[in-house]
Amino acid sequence: MSAILLAVIGLLGFLTGYQVYSRFISEKVFKLDPEFRTPSHEFEDGVDYVPTNKFVLWGHHFTSVAGAAPIVGPAIAVVWGWLPAFLWVVLGTIFFAGVHDAGALWASSRNKAKSIGALAEDIIGPRGRSVFMIVIFLLLLMVNAVFAIVIANLFLSTPSSVFAAWAVIPIAVTIGFLVYRRGVGLGIPSVVGIVLLYLAMWGGQYMPVVLPESVVGLGAASVWVLLLFVYAAVASILPVWVLLQPRDYINGLQLFVALAVVYAAVLIGNPQVVAPAWNGAAASEWGAPSLIPLLFVTIACGAISGFHGLVSSGTTSKQLNKETDVRFVGFLGATGEGTLALAAIIAATAGFASLADWSAFYSAGFPADGTTAFVQGGAQIVNQGLGLPVLFSQTLLAVMAVLFAATTMDTGVRLQRYIIQEWGEIYNIPALKGRLVATLVAVGSCIALAFGAGGGGGSGGLIIWPLFGTTNQLLAGLTLLIISILLLQRKRAIRYTVVPLAFILVAATWALIIQLRGFYESGQYFLMVLDVLILGATIMVALEAISALQRTRRGGGPPAPTTKEPSPAETARSS
Repeated sequence: MSAILLAVIGLLGFLTGYQVYSRFISEKVFKLDPEFRTPSHEFEDGVDYVPTNKFVLWGHHFTSVAGAAPIVGPAIAVVWGWLPAFLWVVLGTIFFAGVHDAGALWASSRNKAKSIGALAEDIIGPRGRSVFMIVIFLLLLMVNAVFAIVIANLFLSTPSSVFAAWAVIPIAVTIGFLVYRRGVGLGIPSVVGIVLLYLAMWGGQYMPVVLPESVVGLGAASVWVLLLFVYAAVASILPVWVLLQPRDYINGLQLFVALAVVYAAVLIGNPQVVAPAWNGAAASEWGAPSLIPLLFVTIACGAISGFHGLVSSGTTSKQLNKETDVRFVGFLGATGEGTLALAAIIAATAGFASLADWSAFYSAGFPADGTTAFVQGGAQIVNQGLGLPVLFSQTLLAVMAVLFAATTMDTGVRLQRYIIQEWGEIYNIPALKGRLVATLVAVGSCIALAFGAGGGGGSGGLIIWPLFGTTNQLLAGLTLLIISILLLQRKRAIRYTVVPLAFILVAATWALIIQLRGFYESGQYFLMVLDVLILGATIMVALEAISALQRTRRGGGPPAPTTKEPSPAETARSS
């Protein structure tokens, strides 16, 4: 089967979903009003609240939500066959992710740009918010641990990517200095920055960085994980203009270029999909769990992602120029990530020479190293379609994955620190109120999880992936619950949010229970405890939210969220 067919059907599905379904949701459910005064105008301060062109805001939002997850998850999930992964990515993006992302952005914009966590307090009370924050913290904990492991594995499997991955730091810092401190326009720094990044990729072929097998008693993967968290700790403390914003910008340019390269190579080279459409029986023999419900949490981004709700209700809602831009930024942002997930599916199913080669890779154990499948498979497609050298193609795709994972770690550690500092304020723990101590606690907890799950040993740490995906989907379901209550308060139709939230909450809870048994049987007691915490917190928040939903249906629900201006602390935590 031609991979062109997958690409065309998938992209046409995304286009139709955006043109038809997103228009319906925007006009009939959210009822977006171009005259509504958004928080970016109401609280405009030139720093956090800035009315932003929808094209610029879409680029910022897309690069903020598109990490390594839409690459890793789909590349792992094709072990069950390309068809289930393909259907979940396309249909999930249209009917789940688009509604969730746009809904979170709409809800936040309608309520003074409050975060989903703050909205939870308004709707289901302080207790609900406290438990909700635990779920968010645990999700961020796993995001950071998983992505550190993903990057470490990429550095080991593609050492030519190491030089460019670290070279982007001085490039980004220089761009930030020129733009924010010298007032230089973005044009020249952008061109120079992307050229320097690609020169670094080219040079990386001739300067691969390979660590010794053992450094002070630690394996190479362990050393990379530790170095990455040292970097993330420093980056999370720096002002956002120094590194985070310019790095996001460079990453965005790199993503657009790399995606264009992959899809152009597919259209020109016409690679054949060698993986089977359905592989359930063989996947079971290879150690994979049942397709249902694990498919829906293995692909944790690229179909629906609770992390997107944090971004939508964080920085994005503060920059929304018009409420009608919700459709373009939120729904199309989710669609953009769907195109990345689709590219990962194609690379992991059409990038192998034969079915035997594909089977040899995926039969090695579950979960497979999705980034390696994407990088190696995608490189073969780019080589055959565009004639670029295989090593350079591998470096290009590996650097893309590394940069997005690292950017997510930057943001994730920063958000963890905000939550820890907030807990310090709530429970009057002076030590946790400080930025340095809170950062050390955040990073220390991530390192404990990464090593506790086998991260120091390499790909074994990917055992965290299904648990990360489950928590991510649970947060998405809880966010949809909040959105549904807000819609019900306004007497709007809620079936378009209730159906996906019911589906994803059931699937994710089911997956948590399955994983709990697996962790117990394999002796992964650390992850077992984490699983129980997530399950308990989710049940508590869900019960509180469902109770609020029922009260609202009876006409005695909580009042609409307060409309006071967010406090400076709330603004800082969500920025």
